[in-house]
Order: sequence, then C-alpha cells, then structure tokens
Amino acid sequence: MELAHIDLNLLVVFQQLLQDRQVSRAAAALGLSQPAVSHALRRLRARLGDELFVRTAQGMEPTAFALQLAEPVGQALATLHRALNSAAVFAPAQSTRSFTLAMTDVGEIYFLPVLMEALAREAPGVTLRVVPAGGEALGQAMAEGRVDLALGLLPQLQAGFFQQALFRQGYVCLLRQGHPLAQQATLSQADFLAAGHVRVDAPGTGHGRVDAHFERAGWVRTFRLAVPHYVALGHVLASTDLLATVPERFAQRAAAPLGLTTRPLPLDVPATAIHQVWHARMHREAGNQWLRQRITAGFGRESDELAME
Repeated sequence: MELAHIDLNLLVVFQQLLQDRQVSRAAAALGLSQPAVSHALRRLRARLGDELFVRTAQGMEPTAFALQLAEPVGQALATLHRALNSAAVFAPAQSTRSFTLAMTDVGEIYFLPVLMEALAREAPGVTLRVVPAGGEALGQAMAEGRVDLALGLLPQLQAGFFQQALFRQGYVCLLRQGHPLAQQATLSQADFLAAGHVRVDAPGTGHGRVDAHFERAGWVRTFRLAVPHYVALGHVLASTDLLATVPERFAQRAAAPLGLTTRPLPLDVPATAIHQVWHARMHREAGNQWLRQRITAGFGRESDELAME
C-alpha cells in the first residue's frame, strides 16, 4: 500500500485510540466529535482491511494487526512531531506539564523525596505521576508515550530504548538494632543461614538476581515471610528477629526512621547498575531531555554515556 493512499489524520486518530481505548476519550483528546472519530476509524478499517479495534466490556481492544502497527506508527508520528517542532524548548519554571515515571517501590522511597524537592525549586508547576515499573506492559506503555521515563534495574526494556547508568548499588543485610546478631560487626555464614528471612518478590525489576546468586552458591535461607514489595518490610523487621537482603540505598532511607541497622552480607553479591530508561521516540523531546538531565544531576554517579539497546 502506498503512503499517498493513507490520510495522516487517520493515523493520528488510530494512535489516540490505542492510548485511550475509548472513542469518547480519544475524541476529547483530539478536539473532535465522537462521530468524527468513529468516521475516521471506519475509513481506516476500510483502507487497511482490518477491524483494528473490537468493542469489549473493558473498552476498544486492539486487534493483533493493530498491535503490530502500534510501534511503527507511534515512532513515525513522534518523528514527524519532533521535526515539525524542532525549535520547541522546555521552560521548567513556567511549565505546567505532568510527567509519568515508572519505578519500583524502592525507587519511590529513594528517588521521590529528592526529586520533588528539586522540582519545587526549579519547576513548581511541573507534576509527577508514578506507575509501577514491573511487568511486560511497561515497554508498550513507553512506546505509546504513556510513560515518559523509567528508573531502576529493568532488564525487560531492551530493543528500542535508550538507557543511562546513574549509579551502582550493592546489597546489605537489614535488621533491627536490638537484634541479637546486631551485636556482631560481621555476620558469619552459619548465623546468617540459621536466622529467619524475609523475601521480597518483585517480578520484572531484576532484584531476583540476588536470590539466584545465593542459590548458585548453595546458600539456602529459611524464608519465614514473602511479600510483593518493600513498603512494609522495614516495619516487619523492626518488630521481629527476621533478616532481609535489600538494596543498600533502600537501607539508607529505612534504617534511621525505623530503628534498623545494616551489616555486610557474608556472601559477596555483585552490585547492580541502576538506570534511567526512555523510549527512542522521546530521545530528543525537550521536556524529557530536561527531566533526564535533572535526574542525572541529582543521582548520577557514573558515566553519562548513552546506549541504545
């Protein structure tokens, strides 16, 4: 099919429907009437020979062909948008933009206090929305422009993404200050393995590599509790004699307020690199560039080289 046979406006409607999954919301976002959006969808269906969207109880669900088109259409429209707005600049002090960031609960604890303080000084009108970083849907959300930036250890974000290493962090043992093992400057393998542990299952974040490292070493810990996130972990440790293996920067935030302390792990666990990651479509977008620079200034400890996967 020749591009001359496709009205570019139809692709704009297609992209908005992919994002909103409702005709009424897409129409409002585009400043069109619902009949106009429905008419555009009928024209595109006829031109492409596919239903593209099917009505369900959850809204307009894209067909397999529509999902196949999603990334190339999104990239093409983003490229056109950047080309047509190449002179656009981002003025943080005057901006009222809302950015959507993806991060784990550990990331929220570590990044958000510092980042919100910086925004209050430099961009008081800018707001942030945070969504979970785990799961396979994150890449699609970033490709569609629904998430601006992701922070953390995110091995599932590969093809089509840029990443920048911010810092490397190790893992430590976190326990309450009154714990019997807290009287020791270092923990022996025997004491560590004899204690009860808490495991945090955080799929899609990369922290499972630590558990895999213990397993490869043949170290079998006794898990008394498994939780899906870090939010309640500090409170559990503060009132029990359980131990937890956690990222060191989480431990730095949680230790003092909850009466906890840290000890080096008796097993050498490799440090992990924490990145900020963005989709190629946002690489030259002025607001996204500014946000990345702000995060690098606040948290970057390593080379500022960019790499595209």
